[in-house]
Amino acid sequence: MTTGNTGTTPSAAFDEGAAGGVAPHFDTLVAAWNDRVTHEPDAPAVIYFDTTLTVRQTDDLATALAAAFAERGVGHGDRVGIHLQNIPQYALVLLALWKLGATALLLNPMYRGRELRVLINDAEPVGVITTDRDVPQVREDVADSTVRWVLGTAESELQCRNDRRIVNGETAPATPAEPDLLGLAHRYLGKKPPQTQVHGEDLAFLAYTSGTTGPPKGAMNSHTNVLAVTTSFAELAGITTGDVVYALAPLFHITGAVVIGSLALTERTALVFTGRFHTDVAVDAIREHGVTYTIGSITAFNAMMNSKYASAEHFRSVKTLYSGGAPVPPSTVERFRERFGHYIHNAYGMTETSSAVTAVPPGMSAPVDPDSGTLSIGLPLPGVNVEVVDPEGHRLPPGSQGELVVTGPQVIRGYWRKPEESEAALPEGRLRTGDSAIVDEQGWVYLVDRIKDQINVSGYKVWPREVEDVLYEHPAVLEAAVVGIPDVYRGESVAAYVSLKGGHSAEAHDLISFARDRLAPYKRPRIVEIVAELPKTQTGKIRRRALRDQHSEARTAQ
Repeated sequence: MTTGNTGTTPSAAFDEGAAGGVAPHFDTLVAAWNDRVTHEPDAPAVIYFDTTLTVRQTDDLATALAAAFAERGVGHGDRVGIHLQNIPQYALVLLALWKLGATALLLNPMYRGRELRVLINDAEPVGVITTDRDVPQVREDVADSTVRWVLGTAESELQCRNDRRIVNGETAPATPAEPDLLGLAHRYLGKKPPQTQVHGEDLAFLAYTSGTTGPPKGAMNSHTNVLAVTTSFAELAGITTGDVVYALAPLFHITGAVVIGSLALTERTALVFTGRFHTDVAVDAIREHGVTYTIGSITAFNAMMNSKYASAEHFRSVKTLYSGGAPVPPSTVERFRERFGHYIHNAYGMTETSSAVTAVPPGMSAPVDPDSGTLSIGLPLPGVNVEVVDPEGHRLPPGSQGELVVTGPQVIRGYWRKPEESEAALPEGRLRTGDSAIVDEQGWVYLVDRIKDQINVSGYKVWPREVEDVLYEHPAVLEAAVVGIPDVYRGESVAAYVSLKGGHSAEAHDLISFARDRLAPYKRPRIVEIVAELPKTQTGKIRRRALRDQHSEARTAQ
């Protein structure tokens, strides 16, 4: 079945723009930003605890950074890695890079060593921006790569409150040869970068996603892709001039980068930062700054429900809340509404679609699939077409289960320097998502199962083979298989099944500790089960699905 913003949609919110979607007013993100600078220079643009930067102040700092980056060799099409949590410097760097026609390489700040180096080697950035405390480690990790410089910045800058729940005040001193990021910005204030012609097909973001059969792949998110999402999502969610957006989802993830960061900067709203997510700090910020919209993983909303401090009063200013990136149980949505008075609207997207392609319109509740009990991920955004196909690619009728295929202006043109993988995943621009779904007669989309083995932890994608490779480094491990198991809090958790070499011994906690030292927190196995032998096919391939089924049966028995 194919559905889009046509007659099957039960919401008037999707009618405007028809199948063509809501057309962006600008060709590039920097053009949209420049329009703000012209028409509302004194409006608030960035808020960080007790500091507010106006549009003009933000632009002055971003322009200075663009000039500084240009002198450091950053030009049109170059990549610069951003290895930061949600702090105002993130927005300044994005704008600076876009002004140069350069690309923001999104780097998870939890990445170290091999995890970071794999992306650096593939993307070949000219520079990396990280926190002061991480500069020594990052310099070591990127040594002998294309990276010419590493700049640090302190999370304690651009605010004076020093909330100890977030800002610890500890920074590493900057060396004269490499000043910190904001020191560089102030040094270059008043200077202009070279004039650069930026085009819609230039890359705004290079965001890495993991598959199941190979190394991470860089999704090439163009200005056109990103604007297609920010424009249609803002229209859908009713975001208007003067709204206040809270950076709940991390900006190093495609959700945060697009439907928080890019949306807030281009849609004339104020963008509130509070650093890495902390439950009580988040709800305080929502109340203090009058936040009207945010989107985050269900994990963050679960944390708010688990907080004794959070109350309905904290959410008084909110108009719309969205969750994306991980499965949302219907019971969680209802419990949140009962406690705080707000409905969490579901949304769905991928790195390959520059974030959102479906969402639940404000004022509507997502239906639940009667057979699977799955909460709908919403209706296609304006201009997006979704269809369900069989293994041969033939379209299936409404109510049938098959692979979800997406087409629309937010679908990327391919993966960075991987033409074969691009053609396999995006034949003729049609994205084969790898997700098994149902689309009903009204156009509501339900994700029923995962075709790929990729694991989704709080909206972060985990590649099983990467975790398995780490476990294989342990001297006692013979074979390892990693799968995702249901987790009420995180959506999914990482579980590992391991068999041991003859004459060797190891306990589950030994292997968990071993992985802890080598992987980002969300990739670490929370459960390790040592078994005599792993289930295999006749050709010797480990059957991950059998392990997932085994876990499900054990839970049912319990």
